[in-house]
Amino acid sequence: MDNISCRRLETLQRALLGWYDLHQRSLPWRSSNPYHIWLSEIMLQQTRVAAVLEHYRVFLERFPTVAALAAAPQEKVLAAWSGLGYYRRARALHQAAREMTAAGGSGEGFPKTLAGLRRLPGIGRYTSAAIASIAFGVAAPAVDGNVTRVLSRLFVRPGRRQLAPAALDDSWVLAESLLDPRRPGDWNQAMMELGATVCLPRAPLCGACPLKQWCEWSPERGQTERRAATARRRKRLVTYGLALRKSSAYLVRRPPEARVMAGMWELPELPRSPATGRKAAFKLRHAITTTDYQVTVVTVSHDSPRLEGGRWVSRRRISELPLTGLARKILRRAGVMQFQVSSFEKLNSGAVRIPPSGGSS
Repeated sequence: MDNISCRRLETLQRALLGWYDLHQRSLPWRSSNPYHIWLSEIMLQQTRVAAVLEHYRVFLERFPTVAALAAAPQEKVLAAWSGLGYYRRARALHQAAREMTAAGGSGEGFPKTLAGLRRLPGIGRYTSAAIASIAFGVAAPAVDGNVTRVLSRLFVRPGRRQLAPAALDDSWVLAESLLDPRRPGDWNQAMMELGATVCLPRAPLCGACPLKQWCEWSPERGQTERRAATARRRKRLVTYGLALRKSSAYLVRRPPEARVMAGMWELPELPRSPATGRKAAFKLRHAITTTDYQVTVVTVSHDSPRLEGGRWVSRRRISELPLTGLARKILRRAGVMQFQVSSFEKLNSGAVRIPPSGGSS
């Protein structure tokens, strides 16, 4: 696969774009609206499509334009983002909207070049290429985690047990060599779609792949990939206290200088001491990037001395606060918050979904 003739390249491009035209998912951000594309790309970083859909709908209802987003207080933006995690994305999104508004009045004057887009907070090489190619037809490759996986499998060198280093280090060069300049936005989305729905990390659907005749991947190499991914994950045990009083729950706010999730609201974390004697109300699992959390939730009396530094929040106001994803999960499990299932999840319950590896997965 190292040297592809022009004729073979055209055949490969036709195969992938033809497959995409027939099999692409119907997603609400698939349009030429740069604000919608930008918002979806930021939301989809390290986040599953099914988790993004409902947040995307609600976010656009609250902030239908760049100007509306720029005019909103940051706390309201974080509250609308709550549950998606990685809240620096929301802060950068908000700041970028304000910069566009300050520069262009209404905020609708999106930069149309890669350089212009990359000057905005939170927009890097991948996001600028995705927006520019999809919204404005700029012939630029967009390489996210899904695309990297597709490329690394396509460009595995025969005889090697592991993936070729060039396929990982030079994925942007490889992506540019395959890019169809006539349909750059569709090509980038097709590559991402292939990685998200067919070229899966654990069990790729090779029989359904439109690029299988060019691919060098094998199940043996898949075992190597899985072992490497498993070795990178960490486990952590945590305990949180659930205190309820009439129609309120007790929450604490993370310090504004916290390294992660600064200013977000959560349940009070308790020391994991076997001497406490408290019985677990329930347990659940939670994953953030490379860490798997085993979470124990215990009930805490409303007058417990452990309840310090927080405040009682009424149930009707809880959904208005920027909650951590884990706090939202606990409160839903406890029946304090109502769980809403998006229409996409209802239609696709049980479907195999994508890795948390970023981009338009």
